[in-house]
Amino acid sequence: MAADERHPMRIMTRRAAGLAGAGWDDEARVAVEANFDDLAAAWHSRVTPERNAVVADALQRGVAGSPGGVVAEVGSGIGTYSPLLAARWDCVVAFDLSLEMLRHSPPAPGHRVQADASRLPLADGAAAAVVLINMLLFPDEVDRVLAPEGLVVWVNSSGEQTPIHLPPDEVAEVLPGEWEGVRSRAGIGLWCVLRRTQA
Repeated sequence: MAADERHPMRIMTRRAAGLAGAGWDDEARVAVEANFDDLAAAWHSRVTPERNAVVADALQRGVAGSPGGVVAEVGSGIGTYSPLLAARWDCVVAFDLSLEMLRHSPPAPGHRVQADASRLPLADGAAAAVVLINMLLFPDEVDRVLAPEGLVVWVNSSGEQTPIHLPPDEVAEVLPGEWEGVRSRAGIGLWCVLRRTQA
């Protein structure tokens, strides 16, 4: 069963992706930042082996080998998944809107940066991959920072129950241009790994 479509984060997910409402604005940013600041101290209680397994499955089956380069971990939270990313890419840059989430993160692996994901402090084409685990999708910004041959890794660790959820087909549809890739389920989660069909 899917999470309630009226859940505030489900609404924000569709707004950020340009699928509903007024889009992303200062009011939305402030509300999301405050929500995750409030949740940060107890966020570790949401970390489970089952959720880790979904992310590990996406990386093992969806990402070939160890691509190297810079991975932008967008919506890194308390850094739970940064070690998995550091095993595949040379440099993890972990972004989160919530300063409190970053304060509860370990200093490594990953460079921790507070940023609004709609305006990432990365140069055009700087990321070999953009990884979004239970994170809002800003299609134009993902497209901007991703290298021409780069990968988008989208994970919903609780599948349709994840409040911040888009089906893989919608992820591919809202990203600018044409994309192809793989998608799968792992436990209760789902994921997709996408690459542009033309560089």
